[in-house]
Amino acid sequence: MRSKRKRERRMAGFKERAVRRMLAGEPVSRLSRELKVRRSLLYRWREAYRKEGASGLRPIGRPQWSLENKAKKAEDRITELECKIGQQAVVIDFLRRAFKRVEELRQPNKGNGGTASMERSRP
Repeated sequence: MRSKRKRERRMAGFKERAVRRMLAGEPVSRLSRELKVRRSLLYRWREAYRKEGASGLRPIGRPQWSLENKAKKAEDRITELECKIGQQAVVIDFLRRAFKRVEELRQPNKGNGGTASMERSRP
């Protein structure tokens, strides 16, 4: 439960509600005790709100991912994987042709025993 409260205090909505209560005239000391937030932090939030509005209350750290960013990242990954599939198809096609060529050059089996080997190469 404690970590949930901490997480909630980092949310911009929580901060904005606290700042609005401060601006409405609620005593900062009482608000600090009730919300379990240091008074200095409440004052910092108020200053950030005055300078930048609600956007100034966003948590610092990892960037918030918008749907556009997620879609762009997914498209980039799809493109990367499609390229890799194309490269693998080229390799598979090459190996199939090479295997076919080896089979064509192979001597037929002329007796009992194992398979015949390929002709010797000339030095």
